Amino acid sequence: MSSDLTSQKCEACTIDAPKVTKEESNELMKTLDNWIILNEGFDYLEKIFTFENYEKAVDFSNDIAALADIEDHHPQIILEWGKVTVKWWSHKINGLHKNDFICAAKTDLLLK
Repeated sequence: MSSDLTSQKCEACTIDAPKVTKEESNELMKTLDNWIILNEGFDYLEKIFTFENYEKAVDFSNDIAALADIEDHHPQIILEWGKVTVKWWSHKINGLHKNDFICAAKTDLLLK
């Protein structure tokens, strides 16, 4: 199912763009692999990826950065030894937009 998201492209998100509804969010979450929704005053998607060493974590972080530039949608990437935490949300609307789910699905593809 996530292949449907991975075939889509992010759309320009304006400050008045609608956040995904709770129902839309629940449906989109079913298409993602082990992502979670957290809230720190706004909803965001998060997933922690683990690697056998620092170099592989750095390479994955760089791949995410390249994806972010292609999609013109940029996550928070936390790089640690053997671990990368990725957080997607739409800054302009301070919450979740379909773009975040598209980018989360595409992030997973980077490991394949």
